Amino acid sequence: MYFEVFKANAPEDHRMFPEYRDLISRLKTEDARFSKLFERHNELDHQIANMETGVAPASSFAIESLKKEKLLLKDKLYAVLRKAHEAA
Repeated sequence: MYFEVFKANAPEDHRMFPEYRDLISRLKTEDARFSKLFERHNELDHQIANMETGVAPASSFAIESLKKEKLLLKDKLYAVLRKAHEAA
């Protein structure tokens, strides 16, 4: 249980796309759209973790819906990262 909570609270920059860590840091300050997508992804990550560990009540359907939204955001974030990386 401790690991689950710790994992959910770990900085998302270091877990998601570690090869783009510096670019993520830069885009979070320079690109408002990227920053908003990134923040929403983190919010969903925490919400899902709370639901899965029983901190927040939720149905399987609700959890799966949030996971799908989170995956869509991750795809969008990756597209922005790839484009920014190629432009550099």
